[in-house]
Amino acid sequence: MIQTETIAAISTAPGVGGIAVIRVSGHNAISVCNSLFVPNREGRILSMIKAQQAVYGTFADIDHVVVTIYKSPYSFTGEDVVEISCHGSLYIQNAILQRLIDAGCRLADHGEFTMRAFLNGRIDLAEAEAVADLVGAKSAEAHRLALRQMQGALSTRLKELREKLLELTSLLELELDFSDHEDVEFADRTKLAQLIDETENEIARLMHSFSSGNAIKNGITVAIVGAPNAGKSTLLNRLIGDDCAIVSDIPGTTRDTIERTLLYRGLLFCFIDTAGIHQTDDVIENLGIERSYKAISNARVIVALSENGNFSNLNLKGVSKHSKLVFCRSKSDIYPICEDISKTDEISISALTGYNIDRLMERLFELAEIDNTEDVIITTQRHYEALKLALEDIKKIKDCLAENVSSDFIAEDLRSCLGHIGEITGGTITADETLQNIFSHFCIGK
Repeated sequence: MIQTETIAAISTAPGVGGIAVIRVSGHNAISVCNSLFVPNREGRILSMIKAQQAVYGTFADIDHVVVTIYKSPYSFTGEDVVEISCHGSLYIQNAILQRLIDAGCRLADHGEFTMRAFLNGRIDLAEAEAVADLVGAKSAEAHRLALRQMQGALSTRLKELREKLLELTSLLELELDFSDHEDVEFADRTKLAQLIDETENEIARLMHSFSSGNAIKNGITVAIVGAPNAGKSTLLNRLIGDDCAIVSDIPGTTRDTIERTLLYRGLLFCFIDTAGIHQTDDVIENLGIERSYKAISNARVIVALSENGNFSNLNLKGVSKHSKLVFCRSKSDIYPICEDISKTDEISISALTGYNIDRLMERLFELAEIDNTEDVIITTQRHYEALKLALEDIKKIKDCLAENVSSDFIAEDLRSCLGHIGEITGGTITADETLQNIFSHFCIGK
């Protein structure tokens, strides 16, 4: 995949702001911008200034701008890059972009700047995906993980794994070249077995981290469920600090799921207020109840509410075996608290007064079971699936070693394992459609 066109796009978020940035990348980036730019000081021609310098002037008679030059190969994309900082008017942004297109640039596709950085060897694929995660980070923990991956933490760990496996693969391949000599053994089987055990443990650890990584990246989904009038909408409003859900004494007021997010202790919680679960002949209510069950099946944590503590009648069908349950007696401001409730796992709350809401949030934080102590945590489904396939190859190799199978079968499984690990960093990905699929989820301008 060879990129020869010069591309341009607005890199700042859509809308009006004080400043906007338009990015241009490609072989003709500097010359195209130079033809449209008039420096404020004589002699400050873009094609003549040093890399990583900023120049003030007028761009295409549209706006006073600051132009920054980054020269190949020391730029984000590995190509010549020009960044134009203009005023944030939508008219100004689009007028400058149109003049660049008229001058020979092409509007960049989603993620094309980052794709060029990958294709030009500036970053690997795992680091490229971390760029999108960093842009989309919604919490402090998500930002930390994305930054670590963009700095190469995951890539370094996988590189170490691949180098060890590659060395043994080479020795096995050498054995095959001397297959006529049955007594020749270049790859020590004891050492190979030890390395395979270490690799299996490392891959399993990385796969295990996906549960925490995915929750940190996308948020911890919490479904608030209960019978009609149990106080679900009032609780959502109290947690979010806004009257986002309609509250009334009429049962069945909530007919659909309502979703809101809350940052708590650096993590993003995604709360879902659901329709009251009960038997009804109302068609619309039944549709809402079915959506409640769907929310239950997808939730990482479920908060079950009851006014009287009778949870046995609450049908929580579809609860995932991985979901955690919190039982809350609601409306403690109205109903007296049972004397021995402190001896149970139930939490008595009042969404109206705020009683024990902080205790509930702490419980939710505990049940999220986020392990952020590891240096490397995977957050992407693609990475998880590649590691899963690599682990299957590792188990095949262990079986081969246990059964003293021929080296050519072991070498084949090792090559397959190396290929799956390489897919994460992009070392074995060559299909254009695969890259297009990955980068299509990026925003334009990145």
